[in-house]
Amino acid sequence: MKTTQVVKGKQISSWILFVLSSACGLIVANLYYAQTLIGPISIDTGLSSVAAGLIVTLTQIGYVIGLLFIVPLSDIIENRRLAVISLIVVIGALLTATFSANAPLFLTSSLFIGLGSVVAQILVPYATYLASEEQRGRVVGNVMSGLLLGIMFARPVASLIAGLWGWQAVFAFSAVVITLLTILLSRILPERKPSPALSYGKLVVSLGVLLKQTPILRRRAIYQACLFGVFSLFWTVVPLRLANDFAMSQQGIALFALAGVGGAIAAPIAGRLADRGLTRILTGLAMIIAALSFVLTYLVQGHSAVALALLVLAAILLDMAVSGNLVLGQRAIYSLGNEARGRLNGLFMSIFFIGGAIGSSLGGWSYAHGGWSFTSLIGIVIPLLALLYFLTEKKRNV
Repeated sequence: MKTTQVVKGKQISSWILFVLSSACGLIVANLYYAQTLIGPISIDTGLSSVAAGLIVTLTQIGYVIGLLFIVPLSDIIENRRLAVISLIVVIGALLTATFSANAPLFLTSSLFIGLGSVVAQILVPYATYLASEEQRGRVVGNVMSGLLLGIMFARPVASLIAGLWGWQAVFAFSAVVITLLTILLSRILPERKPSPALSYGKLVVSLGVLLKQTPILRRRAIYQACLFGVFSLFWTVVPLRLANDFAMSQQGIALFALAGVGGAIAAPIAGRLADRGLTRILTGLAMIIAALSFVLTYLVQGHSAVALALLVLAAILLDMAVSGNLVLGQRAIYSLGNEARGRLNGLFMSIFFIGGAIGSSLGGWSYAHGGWSFTSLIGIVIPLLALLYFLTEKKRNV
């Protein structure tokens, strides 16, 4: 098969950009399908209610492992081939999950679904290699909006498909989609051969050095970890509140989840504005909006229509803050250099995913001990702490 070498400064085509954006969304959705299906999966595989949380936890653990040990390979291995191999792992894991009849087999497949799905974080920096410097913010914004749409649509789509054909159909459907996507990417993506200066072992060791020596990476990762933490806190707890306070069914909660999709519009907008030098202003604004989204729901609680409307508005605002700041962070770290871009992205994503995992755990604990009031107070405080830290940043570091 004839391939095309990536040319520095080349203008990325709209078609390739659309494919990469769609691919990132379809791939990363695999991390979130199981979140609304824990109940039926636990029953069918014999998982206890105490161990049911492992379904999501192991997927996230697999993803973090992949971010730290697979994504850096994009700095030494031809990117298209690495993406295809990773997607084959995902397909195998999805098919295993589909036909799993016991908990150990399903949990193992969950781990490998997360591990292989890091290909999304190989494709995001790959897109920037295809773009010129002038396009970078717009390209990152468009690709990340596709990824975020995948995250936001995954939960409602999984609930609707499972309601019609059972939870197994969700994983089977995704396996078919990812198979077709793998074939498409293998045929249309230009190849990109990095010029590695380090062996794989030294590459992994260099992650610690990069983190220590790159203040922009540390700051942007902490900013996003805080915002993604409250994002995860919100979406962990809000289904419980919707069921308890508004007596919503699984279908109603799925429809509510669609409200957050509107927040994805912030990603391409943030990318374009960042290209105009507005990164610093937008970063502070994202933190303020995240805190305000929880303020709205803290001030008006109860079972009224107004409370529900404010909850919907909070979902949209919070998703806008998180998606916009994510693009700002990735654009900033991608400007640090080509050769380490895969490692920088892997570190950035792994740190803020850890923040998300902490947020999810914190949400369950806070809701159990203090209800929505306590949870929303935590959601207000964390972005404000991030804002205080942000205000210590020198302008030249943005």
